[in-house]
Parts: sequence; structure tokens; C-alpha cells
Amino acid sequence: MALINEHFLKLPGSYLFSDIAKKVQTFKITHPKADVISLGIGDVTRPLPQAVRDAMHKAVDEMGSMDTFRGYGPEQGYSFLSEAIIKHDYAPRGVSLDSSEIFINDGAKSDTGNMGDILRHDNCVGVTDPIYPVYIDSNVMGGRTGVLEEGKWSNIVYIPCTEENNFVPEIPARRMDILYLCYPNNPTGASITKDALKMWVEYAIKNNVLILYDGAYEAFIQDSDIPHSIYEIKGAKKVAIEFRSYSKTAGFTGVRCGYTVVPKELMGFTLSGEKVSLNQLWNRRQSTKFNGTSYITQRGAEATYSPEGKIQVKEIIDYYMNNAKIMKQGLESVGLKVYGGENAPYLWLKMPNGISSWKFFDQLLYGANVVGTPGVGFGPSGEGYFRLTAFGTYENCITAMERIHNWLK
Repeated sequence: MALINEHFLKLPGSYLFSDIAKKVQTFKITHPKADVISLGIGDVTRPLPQAVRDAMHKAVDEMGSMDTFRGYGPEQGYSFLSEAIIKHDYAPRGVSLDSSEIFINDGAKSDTGNMGDILRHDNCVGVTDPIYPVYIDSNVMGGRTGVLEEGKWSNIVYIPCTEENNFVPEIPARRMDILYLCYPNNPTGASITKDALKMWVEYAIKNNVLILYDGAYEAFIQDSDIPHSIYEIKGAKKVAIEFRSYSKTAGFTGVRCGYTVVPKELMGFTLSGEKVSLNQLWNRRQSTKFNGTSYITQRGAEATYSPEGKIQVKEIIDYYMNNAKIMKQGLESVGLKVYGGENAPYLWLKMPNGISSWKFFDQLLYGANVVGTPGVGFGPSGEGYFRLTAFGTYENCITAMERIHNWLK
């Protein structure tokens, strides 16, 4: 008899965005002539940059020749990409890394979810609230969350990020072993200053807390005083793992590529207090469970660092941030209170008249034929808020704002 991992049974019936898709599909069936604009799920609309396509075409041709064909690659990723990452993403910011500390993956979502493989089931987990659902769901699967009571897991430390604290977390009274931070933030679009991030790094050093830092949206930062990497903070390599992605910046949502940084000086502990290298554990995990990101994909990612690639990626980022600016102005013009959209491609709306976020979802869908994401789907503190993304086409963003304006007016 094959016994299951019963922690999976604790999960909600379906993933947040699956629930949204079902609601939208039902609406389309009953309103077949409606033109629905989706600004909910954070998928991109701009195509792969030309430099990336050229590099991938070249790599495909290489795979068609006996002289340049490649079979299994290194599970950690090819050195040509890890060295480009260090040279372009970290060295200019004064961060020194070794290529063996870079692990190429098939997107940040995978590694943020899989990192629990090397961590004990009885670690206490801290999360900012609201939060990207994968952080919590993957820990439910790993047995770390306890039981669900009134919308909260008993072994999760929820750190509210709301209007009252400018969506920046404050150190809680309850101790934790692992902390998830995501900045620029999904879903609120908030950013974090160096001083605030320094406070968390110092807290982690003092209390032996492991920070899992999701920097998937760092390329969208516009303000010069906002850190792009947690490693810009002194001592962070002793306490933090950082996740990055090419999905939103270079259109890799369907291609799949990102990377994780696990510094060699970062340690975990056994029950007896013995220090163990998390870099070595993660390397062992990847070597066993992951065959590596494809050579073709990694050549495409490498091309984002070429002179022409950098220009083309910046054009994509500017496109989405212009969408965010237009959307924020449009939403504020009808009296909505809007956060984010300045250093991140997410806009976080405060619900008018105190209505629930799911009720607003239904009203927006049926009243304006526009789809967003209910804030409560990101955690208890998300109730009363609503997320829109700037990843749609410029034309759809303009039309959506016009529809919302007409609907609310």
C-alpha cells in the first residue's frame, strides 16, 4: 500500500489562480460576446528580445552538429551564464560571488518551492502578509505550517504589511527560523530601503534566521536608493539565499530560466548545533533531482547581458513600467487609492467602501470585463485590497482604464 504525503491534503482545494481561471471561464460561457481583459495573472505579453532569439537559434544549430552538440549539462548551470550573472548583476553593485554559488534553474518559482527539501520539517516559518502563495503552499507540503485556524497556519509567523506601515514589515515578537522576503514586492508593489533591509539582515544574524530573498523584480526598480540585491547589505551572505528570474524582464515565462544564489559562507544547523554548508546541501539536492536548464535556454539568458540584449531588455521593462504609470494615473483619477506601480509592475488597490476583495473581483469582471486578483488570495492582510499587473499590452491597459473609469463613474 502506497501511503501519501498527507500534508498535501491540508492545502486549499485549488491554487489561487486556478480559482480565478474557473470564474473567468464561467463568465465567458455565459457572456460569449464579452471581450475580457486580464490584468490578473502576472504573465508577460512582450516577445523575446531579438538578441535572445538570435542566441537561441544559434544554440539550436549547434545542437544539430556533431562538433558542437551537447548532451547532459552541469546541473548547476553552464559557467558562461553564471559568470555573466556575476559580472553584470553583482560586481557592479560591489558584491563578490563565486560561480559555484550560482545555481541556474527553470524559474524562481521552482527553487523557492524546492528549497524546503534541505530544511527540517519543524522549522518555524515567517512570511510577510500578503505574500506570494507558493511560499506558504510549499511549506504546507513540507509539513512546516501546523494547522489552519481562521485563515492562518498555526506555525507560520505572519508579519502584516499594510497601509499603516507602508507595506514594509516590522520585526515581530515571535521568533522564527526561516523568513521569506520579496522586494520589490509581489503583490503590493512596495519596495524596501537599504536601512530597512539592513535591519532584517542584522536581525537574522543575531537570531540565526535564514532569509529566503525573492528578487525576481529587481530590474524594475527606478529609484537609485533602493537595493537590487540583499547582498548589498553587509553580512547578508551569512544569512540569505537570493532568487532571481528572467521571466518578467526578458519574456522567459514560457522559456523558463532563473537562478538562485547560495553563498558558501551560509550555514544551517543540525539538532545538535553542528554547522552545515547550505551551498553543499543545495548542490547535492540539485545533482540528484534536477538535470539542469537546457543549453539553448541558457544561451538565450546569456544574451540578455550582451550590449544589444541590455538595450532590448530595458525597452521591455520601460514598456511595462509605462503601463504601470498609465494605470496608476487612471485608477487614481476615479478616486481609487493605489499603491505600487513605481518600482514594480504591480498595483495594489485599496477597495472602495470597504467591500471584500472577492466581491470587487466579481463586480470588476461583470461591470468592466476586466480581471484582477483579490488581495485576500495572498493572505489575511490582503483582504480589502486588489492586485492588478502592468504586464498587459499598452492597448489593453488603456482600454481597461477607460472601462473602469466608465464603470465607476
